[in-house]
Amino acid sequence: IPFAGLVLPIVLWQIKKAEMPEIDAHGKVVVNWIISAVLYFVAGLILSVVLIGIPVMIAVGLLAIVFPIIGGIKANDGVLWKYPLTITILR
Repeated sequence: IPFAGLVLPIVLWQIKKAEMPEIDAHGKVVVNWIISAVLYFVAGLILSVVLIGIPVMIAVGLLAIVFPIIGGIKANDGVLWKYPLTITILR
């Protein structure tokens, strides 16, 4: 399902944050990363005109796979892991 990886974490966070307060902090970190990754990808798309954007888009794609895996493992251990390179929008 296209964009399920972007929408599903936001929906789960909104549904469960009242029941489990610790999920609220994790949800904000994940949403900040999703917004940051989309912005970085768009910047890479724009920069692809001068060819530097292609490596940027590849790097963002790899980080969009690796960071959630690390974050999920840390969250399972009860640790709030703030993704590197994230623009803090939600506090």
